Amino acid sequence: MYVAEALRLREGDRGRLEAIVRAPTASAGVARRARVVLLAADGLANTEIAERTGLSRPTVLKWRDRYTQAGIDALVDLPRPGRVPEIDEVAVLAETLADKGKPPVELGVTHWSARLMADRLGISFASVARIWRKWNIQPHRVETFKFSTDPELEPKLRDVVGLYLDPPRGAVVVSVDEKSQIQALDRTQPMLPLRPGLPARQTHDYVRHGTTTLFAALEVATGRISVDACYPRHTNEEFLAFLKQVAKAHPRVKLHVICDNYGTHSHENVTAWVAKHPRITLHFTPTSCSWLNMVEIFFGIITRQAIRRGSFTNVGDLEHAIRAFIDAYNDRAKPFTWTKTADELITKINRK
Repeated sequence: MYVAEALRLREGDRGRLEAIVRAPTASAGVARRARVVLLAADGLANTEIAERTGLSRPTVLKWRDRYTQAGIDALVDLPRPGRVPEIDEVAVLAETLADKGKPPVELGVTHWSARLMADRLGISFASVARIWRKWNIQPHRVETFKFSTDPELEPKLRDVVGLYLDPPRGAVVVSVDEKSQIQALDRTQPMLPLRPGLPARQTHDYVRHGTTTLFAALEVATGRISVDACYPRHTNEEFLAFLKQVAKAHPRVKLHVICDNYGTHSHENVTAWVAKHPRITLHFTPTSCSWLNMVEIFFGIITRQAIRRGSFTNVGDLEHAIRAFIDAYNDRAKPFTWTKTADELITKINRK
């Protein structure tokens, strides 16, 4: 009885070949050739290998010989004959960026897609997408920015950033603001749980049970929410009541309060009360620069982690969830680190 001579594998190749056979991303042809080599290494006859892999016996011999001569690299497809099609990348880029990146009016669209550009140039959309990726062109994306019209932009910006980077010794700096119109949304069906391969899901439809406004004071040195309160409205009366709570929470120290230039924050009732308490100083961010207010970072966190995916049967339920989150957040809170100097920010703003 004839026993086929086992094909000798190169050192370390068995593991690589087995990985190719199992890999879902490997082409069917390469995976089949790798299986041929593994079966040959196990000593199977060429005829039996052909039957198991669905190939002809001469084909099995060809891939055995290819592996013997050049190893695993020889199992991939050789370049096909013929002229490689050429695409003028510069032409694609020029057409994409022409007229400030706006497509012709007759197309009725606001921005290019790979398929629209491919139709215009008579090439495949995959080629357009490849060229855009190579040159990092993303017509589908847009970033927004807003100019500040505040005549005191620079002094206000330097004032607030100075408090972050070099706070006064022996003083407390807090960032204060309100997150208004938080909706108590009650989803009409319970959320479907997270499962392997599937994200958690919730219904789009809901019942709205009212709103509340969260006032919060972020202690810059610790990152903790030192004072919080929920009110149904956010007028100067609520802000002043909250400001008194902040002052009470930080007694007998110089208190620097950073807030935006919302009208209720500079109302005459507020300024009159602050004038009677010289240890308290209000610092206002410039117009259209509420991103300078560090408490906005916390508002983003609580929105993502406690509010947006929640379901609340009433406003009280919503406010209870907010306070529960803040209690847990304070246990793990760390201070945010401000890294940009005032000069860096002003230079970037002027570039806009």
